[in-house]
Amino acid sequence: MAEKDYLRIATVNVNGIRAAYRKGMAEWLAGRDVDILTLQEVRAPDDVVFDLIGEGWHILHAEAEAKGRAGVALVSREKPLATRVGIGDDYFATTGRWVEADFGLPNGEKLTVVSAYVHSGEVDTPKQVDKYRFLDTMITRLPALAAESDHVLITGDLNVGHTELDIKNWRGNTKRAGFLPEERAYFDRFFGEEIGFKDVARELAGPVDGPYTWWSQRGQAFDNDTGWRIDYHMATPALAARARQAVVDRAASYDTRFSDHAPLVVDYSL
Repeated sequence: MAEKDYLRIATVNVNGIRAAYRKGMAEWLAGRDVDILTLQEVRAPDDVVFDLIGEGWHILHAEAEAKGRAGVALVSREKPLATRVGIGDDYFATTGRWVEADFGLPNGEKLTVVSAYVHSGEVDTPKQVDKYRFLDTMITRLPALAAESDHVLITGDLNVGHTELDIKNWRGNTKRAGFLPEERAYFDRFFGEEIGFKDVARELAGPVDGPYTWWSQRGQAFDNDTGWRIDYHMATPALAARARQAVVDRAASYDTRFSDHAPLVVDYSL
């Protein structure tokens, strides 16, 4: 897939791709040697996405029917073998939250990469009902993908901190969407024996706080590193075993960020 002996895959919620490019995303991407990039909260039509990302990339984009909302993309240097839009539940067909692409690896194996944007949710509202429905669909879709491909990688903003290590102020968020026990239980299943995916960044970092990938725009959250780790690489075991390093590209300062999320970049040995 590339002359180098590793595959670099990055994911980032751009919080609106037009704003991200105004704030320096193009410069970040140009200097990062990424092979596959997955984006969430693109919030733009196809023509804008293709124009901003430019030539030299293959672009799979699912725009949300609701203007200015959601939208996911998967951008790659190599042309995918196949692509699919949607998680398999027609209820989410036009919500711009899930795209899949298959790639051929040099050894002939197939790698399936997903760009996913799980609902942020809101307790006791229809938004939370939709979030649980989406997570329920993931419970079905992940094993199906693992059965169809040699390697599977789910990337994106999954909007749940799995453990107390994933949120700086976890005690103050136990009753808020993003850290509810019911939400975290889904991730117990994703990473448990039932489904068997691996949390790549956590496995590489070990039992440490963070490293966080999102910080509230309010107050001094970014400056104080009061963040949440809600952006993931979730991989099937054989792929996770190939992960060399995971890096969160946290901006040097608040005013140099191109999004309220930071890219999560992982290198996988080929």
